[in-house]
Amino acid sequence: MSGRLSELLSIMARLRAAGGCPWDREQSFASIAPYTIEEAYEVADAAERGDMRHLQDELGDLLFQVVFHAQMASESGEFDFEAVAGTICDKLVRRHPHVFGAGAPLTPAAQSVIWEDIKAQERGAAARGRADGSPSSHLDGVPQALPALLRAFKLSKRAARVGFDFEHAAQTADKVAEELAEVREAAAAAARAAAPPTDAAGAGHDQRAIFEEIGDLLFAAANLARKLDVDAEAALRAANAKFERRFRGMESLAAQRGEIFADLNLAAQERLWQEVKRGE
Repeated sequence: MSGRLSELLSIMARLRAAGGCPWDREQSFASIAPYTIEEAYEVADAAERGDMRHLQDELGDLLFQVVFHAQMASESGEFDFEAVAGTICDKLVRRHPHVFGAGAPLTPAAQSVIWEDIKAQERGAAARGRADGSPSSHLDGVPQALPALLRAFKLSKRAARVGFDFEHAAQTADKVAEELAEVREAAAAAARAAAPPTDAAGAGHDQRAIFEEIGDLLFAAANLARKLDVDAEAALRAANAKFERRFRGMESLAAQRGEIFADLNLAAQERLWQEVKRGE
């Protein structure tokens, strides 16, 4: 183990020890988990921007989260950092038989298939070892804590592995159109319910229907992205960045012309949007 990694483990142990940091001492796995997720996103952000200085810094923050969880587990006698490292070493060797075994070289696509097959075998073995005897599912192991769009992508991918999938992307696009039509129908029903005389109970039901149909639409869109071999989460991040860039551009153009963007009507704002879009 490197000197600096040993130093990090010692620092973490000191922070959690009697006389250490009060805040660190009172944390639990559940209270630290949101910080772990946040640090992972900050790593992804630095990587996308190609900012190597910040990537190094953010990777250190993420490593600290791993060390924090391992330290708490060590205190309760569950496992320690060495065991965490051992687990991932064993997993990587097990999931790369063509590298660490006698297999022939593989293409990235073939390796991906083998990786998923091995993961499925591991999930089956884990399910057979459950104390409560609950049955296994092909959807086992898709974390509840994933961002909803990413989880939708992974759920549909798992279902597709066992044949529950549209044959063509066009069929998946049709499903998106179908779900959008159902959103429109639910919204129209809610508008009718809101008209006098208003039925509060009915309006509440219609709003729940809109909520459900919007969820179906988003799931169908994530499934279409998978079918077209597009990372839905990355695509949405890119769309967010594009919207933010164009919106800021509109605000800047308005200010250059002595206008207050918020005071412009929608038609004037739309003209600015199109102007910014043409200038890209």
